[in-house]
Amino acid sequence: MKRGTSRDIRTANRYEVLRRIIARSPTSRQELTAATGLSLPTVATLVGELIGLGMVTEVGFQDSAGGRPRGLVAVDAPGGALIGVDIAETYVRVELFDLALNVLARAGEDMHPGQSGPEQVAARVAAAVGSVIAQAGVEGSRVLGTGVSVPGQVDRDRGVAEYAANWGWHDVPLLDLLAEHIAPPLYLDNPLRACVVAELWFGAARGRGDAVVVNLGTGVGAGLALGGGLHRGVSNSAGEWGHTTLVLDGRPCHCGNHGCVETYVGAPGIMRNLREVSPRSPLLHPGDQTATIDALARGAADGDPVALKVVRDTARYLGAGIADLVNLLNPEVVVLSSWVAAAFGEPLLTEVRSAVERHALRRSFAATEIVLSPIPTDPVCLGAATFALEGALRSAGAPRTTTGSAPART
Repeated sequence: MKRGTSRDIRTANRYEVLRRIIARSPTSRQELTAATGLSLPTVATLVGELIGLGMVTEVGFQDSAGGRPRGLVAVDAPGGALIGVDIAETYVRVELFDLALNVLARAGEDMHPGQSGPEQVAARVAAAVGSVIAQAGVEGSRVLGTGVSVPGQVDRDRGVAEYAANWGWHDVPLLDLLAEHIAPPLYLDNPLRACVVAELWFGAARGRGDAVVVNLGTGVGAGLALGGGLHRGVSNSAGEWGHTTLVLDGRPCHCGNHGCVETYVGAPGIMRNLREVSPRSPLLHPGDQTATIDALARGAADGDPVALKVVRDTARYLGAGIADLVNLLNPEVVVLSSWVAAAFGEPLLTEVRSAVERHALRRSFAATEIVLSPIPTDPVCLGAATFALEGALRSAGAPRTTTGSAPART
């Protein structure tokens, strides 16, 4: 059994206290004690450390019934900046945040087939990072770090994209490539983890003990929050639900197997669903996933029979797969996230709920809420920024490597 060092535990506690302050500013040390389960002296010490780091500030007092006024603290939003990077199969998005995780600047561009080489992707990310820094006018010394999300399986300690099936990437040293353009510290993980953290902090999983965040994009996966915290698995590979078998001997998948969930409910799979229903449909834009999904979403909203059938067919597959998650994990909430879910919205959600009800055990289904992500910004960028924040707390007290250098060298 892996045990955390005292420094790991202190970092985790500091991170949790800061998360609570960001979520509910201003707040008192007594409220933080009740919310975190830590002792008041421990909370007071951790708050003092966060004040010393310039992340939190005293903001006055709150009257308490029959006692001394309670000191209030709040996140010091201008005290630093964080960058979140969302690398997806069809786009790169970058957002720059203050310490309260308010978006200060955004940049990004679409990626088309043939533009997914590691060096090409790194150059696009570097350009977008440079753009958000220029937009916000942020000094390099204020940027605490850059969190990067990339699809597939990653080794976060080495900064390596170990396997991205849709691109054919194997053991790509992505952070080393990015470090040629962007000053450290840099932190790597994948969108499943990023979306879960975003939902835990600001979204539908906030205050929930067990949650599943289903990412619906080009690729598909299920980020997991178990016991109130992010579940990574022993090799940081938990959540690869998109590569579980939905149909025996079904459609071929980039991972080498057949019948994977992703091949039926990911954007390319939905395009195939459309081709099977209506091969010459004007809703189909060959080679353009985003245009096809947008056309289907508009068609479903307008009552187009072909679009409605494709949404229903997709929801049937998706519902069967989610029912497995509901039966296996018994979560409080399942959140539909990422760009495909956002495009289809309520029509997809309604059909998915019906499909899950048909396939899941009655008791398990009754305990699970199924919702769309309420996060208005890119949830992956938001979650990736929290990776940088966690890294900054972990390295607190160590020499900063970013001092005097610009976060983007481009």
